[in-house]
Amino acid sequence: MNKLYVVPTPIGNLDDITLRAINILNTVELILSEDTRVSKKLLNHFKIETKLFSFHQFNEHKNLNKIIGKLQNDCSMALISDAGTPGISDPGFLLIRECLRNDIEIECLPGATAFVPALINSGLPSDRFIFEGFLPVKKGRLKRMESLQDESRSMVFYESPHRIIKTLTQFIEYFGRDREVSVSREITKIYEETKRGKLLEVLEYFSNKKPKGEFVIIVSGKK
Repeated sequence: MNKLYVVPTPIGNLDDITLRAINILNTVELILSEDTRVSKKLLNHFKIETKLFSFHQFNEHKNLNKIIGKLQNDCSMALISDAGTPGISDPGFLLIRECLRNDIEIECLPGATAFVPALINSGLPSDRFIFEGFLPVKKGRLKRMESLQDESRSMVFYESPHRIIKTLTQFIEYFGRDREVSVSREITKIYEETKRGKLLEVLEYFSNKKPKGEFVIIVSGKK
């Protein structure tokens, strides 16, 4: 059956995978994986022996036609990322769009994504929010923050440990030192932590300890 399953994987705690996800990963003919080394650990944990095929941001254009060809020849596949839901700040969009253009059926499973627990846990308004993901590293970064200065909804960002201090510092410049923020790291893992407060307070907190893990930042909207 030519069908692509989009399968979320745990963002930390392996117990967060669903029974349905395990069943699909066991029954498809091929699993498209962002990093086969990372995915192999997950598959081994659940004794899944399905063949892996490398599919990431550096080879997705090159391999797109090959994958579409296999799907058109009645090959069932699952698309997974290293953690969370494919397509959310991870590869997936190009393949999904091309499948739709070629009338290939897609089924996306519900599952883990880091920003949802971070947003709910922040204590900031979650009824209306915008997801910004990773800010541009260089070109367009400051323009993006400038465009968000008057945003009234809660804002959701992803950030690496290498840029968290820089990002919080720039947020103070554009949003003000007293803007409310919640910063979560290592969600679902052993050292999970959430720090809430004003931007200046949270910046000082992480400036005094070496930032580790992947971060989700929730910034309150302008009142």
